[in-house]
Amino acid sequence: MPHRPRIPSPGRRTVLRGSLLVPAAVLPAAASSAPALALAGRPEAAWGVQVGSVTASSALVWVRSDRPARMLVETSATESFRRARSWYGPLIGPGSDFTGTTPLYGLPAGEQVHYRVTLADPGDPRRTGKPVYGTFRTAPARRRDGVRFLWSGDIAGQGWGINPDIGGYRVYEGMRRLDPDFFLCSGDTVYADGPLQPSVTLPDGRIWRNVMTEEKAKVAETLDEYRGNFRYNLLDRNFRRFNAQVPSVVQWDDHEVRNNWYPGQILDDARYTEKNVDILAARSARAFHEYFPVSTPHGSARRSRMYRAVHHGPLLDVFVLDMRSHRNRNSPNRQADDTTGILGAEQLRWLKRALSASRAVWKVIAADMPLGLVVPDGATDFEAVAQGDPGVPLGRELQIAELLRFIKHRKVTGTLWLTADVHYTSAQHYAPERAAFKDFAPFWEFVSGPLAAGGFPANALDGTFGPDRVFVRAPDRANVSPMESPQFYGEVEIDGDSADLTVRLRAEGGSVLFTKVLRPGRTGQ
Repeated sequence: MPHRPRIPSPGRRTVLRGSLLVPAAVLPAAASSAPALALAGRPEAAWGVQVGSVTASSALVWVRSDRPARMLVETSATESFRRARSWYGPLIGPGSDFTGTTPLYGLPAGEQVHYRVTLADPGDPRRTGKPVYGTFRTAPARRRDGVRFLWSGDIAGQGWGINPDIGGYRVYEGMRRLDPDFFLCSGDTVYADGPLQPSVTLPDGRIWRNVMTEEKAKVAETLDEYRGNFRYNLLDRNFRRFNAQVPSVVQWDDHEVRNNWYPGQILDDARYTEKNVDILAARSARAFHEYFPVSTPHGSARRSRMYRAVHHGPLLDVFVLDMRSHRNRNSPNRQADDTTGILGAEQLRWLKRALSASRAVWKVIAADMPLGLVVPDGATDFEAVAQGDPGVPLGRELQIAELLRFIKHRKVTGTLWLTADVHYTSAQHYAPERAAFKDFAPFWEFVSGPLAAGGFPANALDGTFGPDRVFVRAPDRANVSPMESPQFYGEVEIDGDSADLTVRLRAEGGSVLFTKVLRPGRTGQ
């Protein structure tokens, strides 16, 4: 895309200054508990910075302090911070686990923005810590600028946490070097239900070592334990450097709370003293919003609402779904009438309205679970949409059939589905001529992940919507460690001249495993 200004990513001084502020070895001790309220010295932001909710003119900057502090942000068009603009942020303290965000407005569209965050002693504004640096690009106002982003999910799962022997979360450094406009994290951002062990012996005899914290030694139940799980990934230097350069669009799935959870569930699990999943989910949702720069449509009054639309210039809208908080209970999923489904009635109505109103060339539906892949929950129940019956839609498939029918009859073009969850990478093409349900336009679904978790074999396909698995790369056994199998992520690039959309499925190290080019305004491709 010749019209897009890009700056070299590997050697950015701003990112390096921010990410190397505190050595990684220092951080685990600080992570095990909330910082003391009376500390010597000046406020520190050892956990780095993040940016989210980026539009053509605005963004949301995040930081965490080691004590009560006033958040101050400066922005500039250059790394020298000449003619910097100042933003007076909030007073952050224990009520938000010492995290805070500052909204930025009136930014130039499609431009690189450099920022630095300084924490000041609330009792003496002259006592400030070292600034932490970051950078991001605002969304473009012009179609010709194009868009490029990455997506994946599933971080620190199945017992595989931050391993210092292999350089921690190495995949994040490879993604950072691609310098995307943003990163879509497709859920399972933490494994609050997956305690870590200090070491694990692999099948070949090698030893996997985990960085340990108090909160990662048991399942999360309290608010502080959930906070500790979200804080854990920030111990990794690669993760912090990535955050300082790449804006995020974050959704959640089950492991932010507990494996395969659904609203109203009462746990039969001896590891939990709190059995009510709704209470656990509320605690996790609070920690989620504290640790990610996410603007929800209804603000703090409805912080649990995760679904939203992200508008990224004339070429792209991303519809971030929540397939967890509004679903019905997991079951054999073969009921002939199902109005709740996996989205809930209100979210489905919102999605229809938002898709109809979108004027973007491409409409990415960011799903935290796949459509046609069979994901079981125990011996008889099912976790996602499909249940293995290739016939007419049943159970949660009824809601998806209604949505696909709506997209076809309203002539909504340019839709594709992106997801993670199943811990391998694949591409599925759905077409009515192969399907039991035929009243929909063909579309693609792309799967990627994990980023730092166990790899698993490919799931079976359900023929209701006619999926054809065009590509798959997956381990041949369950829970393969990141030392034995590469981690996966996907890349989406929309050309500013032709509006062609290219999907690349990548492996850790950057190799491209599969490529598909989609043309704008076409169906059946």
